Amino acid sequence: MFASPGNPGIAQCASCFAMDLDDHDLVVGFCEQERVGLVVIGPEAPLVDGLADSLRAEGIAVFGPSRAAAQLEGSKAFTKQLCDRAGIPTAGYAHVVTLDEALSALDRFSAPFVLKADGLAAGKGVVIAETRTEAEAALSDMFGGKFGDAGAEVVIEEFMAGEEVSCFALTDGATILSFGTAQDHKRVGEGDTGPNTGGMGAYSPAPILDPVTKGLVLERIIAPTVQQMAKDGHPYSGVLYAGLMLTSEGPKLVEYNCRFGDPECQVLMMRFQGDLADYMHACATNRLASMQPPAFSADSAMTVVMAAMGYPGTPDKGGAIDLRDAEANGAKVFHAGTTLDEDDDTLRASGGRVLNITATGATLQEARDAAYEAVGKIDFPTGFCRKDIGWRELARGKKSTG
Repeated sequence: MFASPGNPGIAQCASCFAMDLDDHDLVVGFCEQERVGLVVIGPEAPLVDGLADSLRAEGIAVFGPSRAAAQLEGSKAFTKQLCDRAGIPTAGYAHVVTLDEALSALDRFSAPFVLKADGLAAGKGVVIAETRTEAEAALSDMFGGKFGDAGAEVVIEEFMAGEEVSCFALTDGATILSFGTAQDHKRVGEGDTGPNTGGMGAYSPAPILDPVTKGLVLERIIAPTVQQMAKDGHPYSGVLYAGLMLTSEGPKLVEYNCRFGDPECQVLMMRFQGDLADYMHACATNRLASMQPPAFSADSAMTVVMAAMGYPGTPDKGGAIDLRDAEANGAKVFHAGTTLDEDDDTLRASGGRVLNITATGATLQEARDAAYEAVGKIDFPTGFCRKDIGWRELARGKKSTG
């Protein structure tokens, strides 16, 4: 197995190397030279850039959508317009391309205002403005270049009251297989306060997405999406990650990711019982109909993100990390922003979100206790984490048993 760029974590099971993923010919050439049988494109940017198309054009099996299909994540406006065509429940919106147009469109909404950079912004392009003044300032920042090209166009949405949850499905463009649920924690601070991040922790399954509601999600949101994409000539292949809001009117789509997502992927993998490569290859070769529904452990899984101080602003990179015996009791430490200092063989932080400490348990409380026990064994002086991952569900559990 090869991984690019990789990190000290995945280096334990793969050969890691740096490669310019923007150079499609280089990637194709490597895959042909090494006779690679399946390429899994993890990040969203190469998918939106069309790397899957370049590989498929040379007969290489790819898990991940085409450039056209990856617009589901690459453009908020694209997804909103698809929802209009397919009758998929989502928040009302306005797609604006200038600051003046945006300021005028605010008149159609009431506070709080949900403002989204249309393009890819590494999970940080969403602002929830509590007042009109805050919304105008945020829009000025967006069109002023705060999110680069991602903010050249903006989607303004009505605020949806409810609780967010994530539902996953595998598809080859025709067959759809459900692939678990999770709940993420986007805000940087305890109690879901502070700015949005790429995710500070997650747990799976998400009991609030009960079987009936999950069925509605598959029937009214995910299936119509796959069908509409095929109808539009952009068949979707890969994993479809639906971010949902559970409203008083039923589940509504918040946004799509065209990848497993981090930190949700970690908790799904801790519970998944099967060979993931088989399912990904089936998606890549249009054989998903021949696969059995994926099986998951009845256990709960929780992951806690350890981030570098300063995240999600300017993270403090270079801090030393000692993992000690964090995995001694069955926990798993997934690396994200880490590097190995070859001068002194020290593991160091190299990004904003640095580690995902993940554990399982018969109950969410047991998974939570095991995850934070492992966190406590890690020496990372320039790092921090939220101490309340899973707080809503744990509170619900206490009420139901109290």
